[in-house]
Amino acid sequence: MARKNATCLAVLLVLGVAGCGGGQAKADPLSVEEHLTLGAAYEAQEMRSRAGKEYGAALRLDPKSIAALIALGNLAFQDMNLVEAEIYYRKALKLEPKHVGANNNLATVFVLRGTRLNLAEHLAKTALEAAGPYRSYVLDTLANVYMRQGRIAEAKVALDEAERGVHPKNTLLRAHIAQSRRQLETYGRLQ
Repeated sequence: MARKNATCLAVLLVLGVAGCGGGQAKADPLSVEEHLTLGAAYEAQEMRSRAGKEYGAALRLDPKSIAALIALGNLAFQDMNLVEAEIYYRKALKLEPKHVGANNNLATVFVLRGTRLNLAEHLAKTALEAAGPYRSYVLDTLANVYMRQGRIAEAKVALDEAERGVHPKNTLLRAHIAQSRRQLETYGRLQ
């Protein structure tokens, strides 16, 4: 009987040490950067749920990770969950008010909703100040803001500048600008 009690005590000690019944959780073996990299790899393979879990893990490790906030915002945006996307982009902007991606993407959220267009214009212009290689993307967003505001001539100027700045091999952005031009023609006919 003493041997049986000793065995039970040993099992209970092992379970207690292993974390059953309220022990501490294991430390995450991956860094923020590793979670972000893994999330991007999952996203590239269209494994969006897994990507979201990795980005969320990165954010839990570093609640001020702008990259994780933007990535989660982008996933929400792609799912057309504009409220969630707005929340993540706003959190990123709280940490870094001049962040090009967060400003541009939040402006795009407002354009899609057709609301807060003056704020969308301000966000796009803020992004434009430091856009660098993303200048054409931001100009396309600004053109869409102008279209929604009925400012057709300004939208055309922004699209012309966006198109001039696009690298010839960036077919995705070229296609998007072409789509924006078609929308511009439609808005122009409606006026």
